Amino acid sequence: MNMSFMASGYWPALPEIILALGALTLTLVGAFRGERSTVMVGTGAFIVLLLALAAVGITPRTRITTFGGSFISDEFARYMKALVLLGAAATIALSSDFMERQRFAKFEYPILILLSTTGSLMMISANDLIALYLGLELQSLAAYVIAAIHRDNVRSSEAGLKYFVLGALSSGMLLYGASLVYGFTGTVSLPGIAASMQGQTPIGLILGLVFLAAGIAFKLAAAPFHMWTPDVYEGAPTPVTAFLATAQKVAAIALAVRVFIGGFPSIVESWQQIIIFISILSMVIGSFAAIGQTNIKRLMAYSSIGNVGYALIGLAAGTPEGIQGIIVYMAIYLAMTLGCFAVILGMRRGDTYVETIEDLSGAAQTHPWRSFCLAIMLFSLAGIPPLAGFFAKFYVFSAAIQAGLFTLAVIGVVTSVVGAFYYIRVVKIMYFDEPRAKFERLPDGPQAVLIACSVVVALFWIIPAPLVASAKSAAESLFN
Repeated sequence: MNMSFMASGYWPALPEIILALGALTLTLVGAFRGERSTVMVGTGAFIVLLLALAAVGITPRTRITTFGGSFISDEFARYMKALVLLGAAATIALSSDFMERQRFAKFEYPILILLSTTGSLMMISANDLIALYLGLELQSLAAYVIAAIHRDNVRSSEAGLKYFVLGALSSGMLLYGASLVYGFTGTVSLPGIAASMQGQTPIGLILGLVFLAAGIAFKLAAAPFHMWTPDVYEGAPTPVTAFLATAQKVAAIALAVRVFIGGFPSIVESWQQIIIFISILSMVIGSFAAIGQTNIKRLMAYSSIGNVGYALIGLAAGTPEGIQGIIVYMAIYLAMTLGCFAVILGMRRGDTYVETIEDLSGAAQTHPWRSFCLAIMLFSLAGIPPLAGFFAKFYVFSAAIQAGLFTLAVIGVVTSVVGAFYYIRVVKIMYFDEPRAKFERLPDGPQAVLIACSVVVALFWIIPAPLVASAKSAAESLFN
């Protein structure tokens, strides 16, 4: 690595630079070779994501700000970027067979994944409100397109349109909140905002904070801004749904942590009430609304809404232990959700992909190992020990109790029990109902993702120390 580059301000942004240059290069390849380059571009995008992941590993561990203070690199950013890149790489691995069989394999798709991931990484390292918005829009604009990329499918086009219209509304709310915060503090820098808050907090600043929270909650798919989630998750191509539910959600959680902990640390009691309200509503809606679902992708949509609620318990605590809980939770959530979508992508008979829960009837008899892996994921999502999902919830509930948020922790436990019903119902259908026709062989990409996720979820309890210790270090970097 060139020493002058390492000494420059560009060094902390190396992962973003690799992704951007990779996207531009692959665009040229696709433009010259046309649809013949689809496989090549997809493979190239996967390699670029791995290179960016390696770059995250060699970026400085100390806190560094660059680009005029608008970009920050610290342990928290490195950790969350690694999760986003793993989620994006898994999405590429899940996509190829599905796109070919659905006859909409396009070279633009992996490039849009790269661009959206670039925006996600920018969000995680944003140190002012302008950089935050630029990263958010780069992530979102590419996501709107890939949600509607199956142009011959009405549901996909509808999903992209709904996502775009409601996303534009949320962006407006976030911008309005940012303008109020700037008006009352005189700066867009998160450290500057934190330093400017002395004495009594103006009501206008609190109002700006509410609008900021609303815009971020939309990206989180958190209630009451979740209305787009079930329709978009069901209508978008399944690998796109996996991308929205994993990589993008991790980036949105990181953004929320960065904004509230980095920009408003002295008025925790003001924004804590907002986060508690969003968390409780998300957990309740995610648990109860999922009970009557018959489509597995809609079920995963409500599951993701509920899981955001659990993750936000850690943010509501506003402590290093709470942020550590969030980081551990999102790492485990990433593995659980990717594993579920790997199985969903294997629900194919001939060239027809099925999505209803009833199609899994008796799958344990026809596909024993695949059903066993899905059962592990579902039990983990329900929070049943000794699977990884139990520890994910344990850390956020413990942080809430240490912060004195006993009611929030109790509500979390109760809704988790309610949510366990619909997860266990799917397991019951797989193991005790009459079997239906067999599914086709699971493609190599989803199979590799499923095996990796199953190992992480099932064996996390044996060696949790590396993940938990690195999460603690990442959380403490926000408070030092």
